[in-house]
Amino acid sequence: MRVVDVAEFYSPTGGGVRTYIDRKFEGAAQLGHELFVIAPGPSDAFEARRAGGVIRVRSPGLPFDANYHMFWEADPVRRWLDRLQPDLVEASSPWRGAWIVANWAGPARRAMFMHADPVASYPHRWLAPIASPQRVDRLFEGFWSYLRRLAGRFSSVVTAGPWLSERLQRQGVDAVTSIPLGVDRGAFSPALRDERLRSALLAACGCPATARLVLGVGRFHPEKRWPMVIEAVARAGADASLGLVLVGDGLDRRRIQRAAARHPHVRIMPPIRDRARLAAWLASADALVHGCESETFGLIPAEAMASGLPVVGPDRGGFPHLAQPASSEIYRAGDARAAAAALARLLARDPLALKSAANAAAVRVRRDLDHFAELFGHYGSLVEGAPA
Repeated sequence: MRVVDVAEFYSPTGGGVRTYIDRKFEGAAQLGHELFVIAPGPSDAFEARRAGGVIRVRSPGLPFDANYHMFWEADPVRRWLDRLQPDLVEASSPWRGAWIVANWAGPARRAMFMHADPVASYPHRWLAPIASPQRVDRLFEGFWSYLRRLAGRFSSVVTAGPWLSERLQRQGVDAVTSIPLGVDRGAFSPALRDERLRSALLAACGCPATARLVLGVGRFHPEKRWPMVIEAVARAGADASLGLVLVGDGLDRRRIQRAAARHPHVRIMPPIRDRARLAAWLASADALVHGCESETFGLIPAEAMASGLPVVGPDRGGFPHLAQPASSEIYRAGDARAAAAALARLLARDPLALKSAANAAAVRVRRDLDHFAELFGHYGSLVEGAPA
């Protein structure tokens, strides 16, 4: 089967979508499928990959994030679709790319993969002080109406987990299928723990080797709530008993740097693009604190869990479906005091029992190849059901 993914937010310097699509190429190759990704970029280009390749279509930059470009003209994308003649076209965002796919005249089946929930990512957070998530959803009925119209042009709407599927179905979106993501368990493992690395990272935080090392990993974007995470860790360990290392970069860097500057045991590190290095850092820490309540799956928490790392995360979004009670704690989303209390509860557990539980949870994390097998199987059923 030949699948073409029109991926509006695939960028070499992107976050979870980049990681996911790079792994999807590997999964397609192992499962015997062809995969081509059409993505906006600074210039027209082609990059060969296993099982297919990445096609860049020259497009203007996204005004508020230099990591990304945005589709503008439809014809270059449609010409590529005509040339590739896919069995199925996937649109991996509900914006311009999805409408280009919906209005393409080709015969292929179409699916939309919802990597994100725009209402949960932005209005829920902006209006949290004055309105409940349910009230915000009602205020943004215009978006849900738009999404229902758009989704009606596709054979299937796929989500990365049950949380978003349930939200979409409550808003009247049809043909929704939940196919939870997975992680590369061959790359992430508790066996990669390195005590010397752990000590070095604690020293960078100005903490002794007897302190506990907490990690935060992800894009520096407001939806990740890194200032809240910094405050939570500082509350949970006011002295040198806790060190926090934040790994990432992005448009919110200055605000995060200002928040970190108020706490002597917080260090900011650049993004880690090498998966083996990231896996070693995750396996060598004592806990991961996750702040984003709008992620549909939670790839970093899942990779941390596969590394044998206990995790603290919010009670909304994909995280609660991932959390293992024996090695996780959940807190009220967006609340630094609640997050601090959850971290304190986690670290108050017996260290050996906690580590044993986290190592046991690692083998229960879903493999990404299982996700891709289910995804391509679903797409195959759509193609087989197409009218002759």
